[in-house]
Parts: sequence; C-alpha cells; structure tokens
Amino acid sequence: MLSDDFKCDRYWLLNARIPVSLLLPGTLPDGWSPDIPKSDRPEEPLAVFDLEIHHGKITQMHLSRSSQLAGGQPVGGQFAGGQFAGGQFAGDWQPDSVPAIDLRQGLVWSCFADLHTHLDKGQIWQRTANLDGTFDCALGQCQTDREQYWQAAELYRRMEFGLKCSYVHGTQALRTHLDAYGEKIEISLAVFQALQQEWRDRLTLQAVSLVSIDYFLTPAGEALADQFAAVDGVLGGFVQMHPDLDRQLDRVFTLAQERGLALDFHTDESGNPADITLRQVAAAALRNHFTGQIVCGHCCSLAVQPLAEVVQTIDLVKQAQIGIVSLPMCNLYLQDRNQRASQHFVQATLGDRLAHLQQFATQTPRWRGITLVHELRHSGIPVAFASDNCRDPFHAYGDHDGWEVFTQAVRIAQLDAPINWCDSVTTVPLKLMGQPTNQIGVGQPADFILFQARNLNELLARSQQDRIVIRQGKPIEMKLPHYSELDDLLPP
Repeated sequence: MLSDDFKCDRYWLLNARIPVSLLLPGTLPDGWSPDIPKSDRPEEPLAVFDLEIHHGKITQMHLSRSSQLAGGQPVGGQFAGGQFAGGQFAGDWQPDSVPAIDLRQGLVWSCFADLHTHLDKGQIWQRTANLDGTFDCALGQCQTDREQYWQAAELYRRMEFGLKCSYVHGTQALRTHLDAYGEKIEISLAVFQALQQEWRDRLTLQAVSLVSIDYFLTPAGEALADQFAAVDGVLGGFVQMHPDLDRQLDRVFTLAQERGLALDFHTDESGNPADITLRQVAAAALRNHFTGQIVCGHCCSLAVQPLAEVVQTIDLVKQAQIGIVSLPMCNLYLQDRNQRASQHFVQATLGDRLAHLQQFATQTPRWRGITLVHELRHSGIPVAFASDNCRDPFHAYGDHDGWEVFTQAVRIAQLDAPINWCDSVTTVPLKLMGQPTNQIGVGQPADFILFQARNLNELLARSQQDRIVIRQGKPIEMKLPHYSELDDLLPP
C-alpha cells in the first residue's frame, strides 16, 4: 500500500530530481548549476527539490538540503517497490505535523500529453486484423470494421478503454482523430462529447476530423468544419499529393480561419521521397497568413529526401511555426514492410548497394520509418512523440502509454544524444494542444509522475511499471482495464 501520508491534504516530497526543462520558468535561482551525472555521456540537467503539496497544488519548492549529504544518503522515509514510507525532514526543515516522503533522488516528471491518437479505431485488432501488415490493408480493414461494427455503445466502450489505459499510465491530455466520413461522424462526435464530459476532471480531450482534405471542397466538408467548431475541436485530415493540392489546402485554411480552429494534418506517411505534402502545408500556411496552431504528423518521407529538399522544407515549416508529431511505434510497424519503400524508392538512388533477398517470404525493413526529429528540433521546430494507433490494423500493439512512446522513441531515433527530449511527451505536446503549461512549479497543480529511477539511464533500463501517478496531490487508484472487458465485442 502507499504511505498514509498521501491521504493528508498537506505533505512534503523530499529529494525529488526534476528535469530542468520541466520546471516552471523562475523556479531555479540565478547562478544555479545543474546536478550533472557522473558519466561520460551528458544527460538532461536535473535539479533536486523538496516540494510542499497542499490541497492538490504545489505551494512551496526549495532546492533540497539533503541532496548535499555526502554519498547521497537518503533521509526520512523511502520510495521502494512502488511503495512509500513516511519520514521526517532533514536539517532545519521542521514544519509542525507535516508528513514527509523521501523520494531518494527519484525522478519527477510532468504528466504525459498524447498529441496524436485514434481512439475510435482502438482495440479492434482481434476482430479485424491486418495480417499482411501493410498500410493499404490497414485502410481497407478499418473501413470494413467501421461499416460493420461502429455503433454508439460499442464505440463508447472501446474509446473509454483507451482513456482508462492512458489515464492510469499518467496522461493528462489527449487528442484523438475521428474518422469523419458520412453519418458515422455523428455517432463518433456524440460519443466523444459524452466521454469528454465524463472524464473532464481527469483528462483534457480534443477531437480532430480525419478525412481526405479534398472532402473540404464539398458542402459536406464545410458542414464538417461547422460540426468540429461546435465542439471546440480541431480541423484536420490526411494530405496526399494531387495536382489540385494547393486549392484543397487553401480551402481548409479558409474554413479553419473563419471558425478560429487549429489545424492538424497527416502528412507524408510513406517512404516515397516524391511525397512533399509537409512542405505544401507550410507554404499554404504562409500564403494564407494563418495565425492558428498547426500540427503535422508522421512526415516520414522527409527522411528519404535529398538534402536540398529537406533544408527547403524545414525552413518553410519553421517560418509557418508548425509543430511536428512523430509516431515512432506505428511508423516503425508499417513503413518499409517487406522492403517496399527501400525497393521502390531508396534503391533508385543506392542501386545495388542495397541487397534485396527477394526469394524469402518476408524481408527485413531497411529504414525506421520516422521523420528527421533531430534535424527539426535543432532547427527550433517543436517536436512531440505520441501513441498513434493502438491494437488496430495500423498498429497491432500499444497501450496509450506515454512512457512506452518515449522509451521506444529514444531507441528508434537514438534520442540519448546530448539534447533534452523529456519535454517531447509532456510540455511540448500540451503547448501544441493550446493548453496551459504542466511544468512543475509553485502554484501549479500537483499533477506529476514519480519514478524510482534517478537518471535517464536508470529510467530507460527498466519498464517503470511501478511509477506512481499523482493527480491533484493524490496517487490515482484506478488500475489498467483487463482486455476481457471487451470480449463480448468480438465476433462469435
């Protein structure tokens, strides 16, 4: 069991190591120097704090005195095995009758923000699988499942299952794309609004329309924009190369501008270097003088384009102030399946330098499917990572876990280089959602995640399933839902 100290309206957390990028500006005193790990590889600068939690908010923060003890010896209680034991203050900290919990230099992170999900498709893999693992098959299978099964009660249960997973893992804000063709969007929006109301005290939810953007050239597309404006949603869709693409984009920008909506696009989800819709979106934003927030997801083909084209695209994206969300798990799963991208596009430039052993039934992918996250971030462009699809034809796995997203992103994109990335699943996506900051500081809600790990290496070495999610100053009590909850939604 957790320490009874958490049941108090007021308590202290001692020796909490917090990544500097997750601190509210002004929290650190002038002249402060970071707690540098004793290793050859630089990591995220960390500061060690004692925090007072009172009535669900952070009311005081002080640089920890006990962090200066020789050998880093802990004081007071302990955080071990997912359990807390109370302790007392070290040094001259002696407030009357206030419990204290020593985190023993354990890390404290802001809660996760999941910028790109598909709750309406979630949890359908077992009834509508994508057995060849290709993008085209995923499209067809999702359409089949939507037409055959999607009704309000069924959709509500699957979407709520995803929200339960997300919340238990430590997410506080989530944006979901909703397939928006035809009358099914009426059902999906009604379900979304019901869930948004039901979960309003736990999760901030946003909805984005998902259609091919040529749909917005039709009266139905304009009506769709009105529907999403009515729910304070986001206008979005998937962008494909087309001779009429500029007109399609201009129409979407006009509809969004007139309604005061942000924009969120699926762009360049392929390994074809000729797909340059990210660049086209940026150019459209500039010529339409769009002032709202734009997010572009996937952007995979940027990684296989010639250098001159990459530089041109990054420059336009920066000018347009577009945020990029990479979906590393889904794109690793789908892109270059059986070397389709490398055979068709990469080989055009590398020729026989790529060996394709086509006599085998399946083949190993030759690229990782993700966009140029390092180059984008070094260029000053905000980059986030998100869950994307979970247990559906586009991605057979996933659990709406921001920690899994970050861990896999580190491994896939080699984010252990000397640059701070922990904000890519916390503060950056929340800002791109237009939500108040969730940085850690005095006056902020006591919403954060406690880890036993003391640095990035320890954090990434284990699963962190014993993390403690704190919301409004209290550990959450909800447990992950069991998959059997959805068994009756499977065909007999």
